[in-house]
Amino acid sequence: MDEEIPSIFEQFPTMEREDLRDLKKFIDLAFRTFARTYGDAIESFFHPLLVFLVWLEKLLINSPWPIIIIAIAILAWIGSRSLILVVGTIISFLVIGYFGMWKDTMATMAIITVATLVCLAIGIPLGILMARSNRVQGAILPILDMMQTIPSFVYLIPIIMLLGIGKVPGLIAVCIYAVPPIVRLTNLGIREVDKEALEAIDAFGATTWQRLTKVQIPLALPTIFAGVNQTIMMALAMVVIASMIGVKGLGVPILRAINNQYLALGLMNGLAIVALAIIFDRISQHFGKRIQKHREGRNL
Repeated sequence: MDEEIPSIFEQFPTMEREDLRDLKKFIDLAFRTFARTYGDAIESFFHPLLVFLVWLEKLLINSPWPIIIIAIAILAWIGSRSLILVVGTIISFLVIGYFGMWKDTMATMAIITVATLVCLAIGIPLGILMARSNRVQGAILPILDMMQTIPSFVYLIPIIMLLGIGKVPGLIAVCIYAVPPIVRLTNLGIREVDKEALEAIDAFGATTWQRLTKVQIPLALPTIFAGVNQTIMMALAMVVIASMIGVKGLGVPILRAINNQYLALGLMNGLAIVALAIIFDRISQHFGKRIQKHREGRNL
């Protein structure tokens, strides 16, 4: 004889609708109150960042295009020592300019540059702190997991409520998405430093600062640069989403192409983002490999 399934197992028990609605209202009201109280102070805190971003964007857009291409080509040569990469970089930017995407590309480079600098300024010290303490690592890792897995549209909501629409909210959104790799890989690189090297410098009576700057960071640089590489890639991946909240660049025409179903417009600007990603990926990868070879050569 079949036994009937208890009714409690037929439908998952849920909070009463009125209680759930009241909870949501309480959370929304509390955050709106926080935004009204501290929004101006938070906006003032980020104002220097906005000034720097606007200055860099104007500098890149208003500078003669040959100077920008030569500067990027020199950067590619310094980072990679690869003539093929330098030539590919020059051709890519010439094509981008020829198809009328120069200003949007410069605006994208500005926000990616500033976002990467902010991520490095936050991520490397945080990664060092994690490497020095298992408790700190245990506390920060879940936060990094959340930052990497939560949909970007979700954390756009509180950012917009606090700061509105504009460059700074977009920059913060990019940084939230892009900072975890540099934190994780800085932590990993320092933790993987050879113990014999640490014991050797300890034998000479080195201080904690000397231990960090003379041994740990130099030996961890290849891994740290892998984190820089991933941070740049993830920042570029956020370009389109950041354009939804007021960030200029290649994401704006892509968003317009999505709304109006313009295939050519979306494809051309998407390929420009791909070109930037490949260029900066190769530069950072080659530079990391050069550091690795230099380190191995010194150890021989």
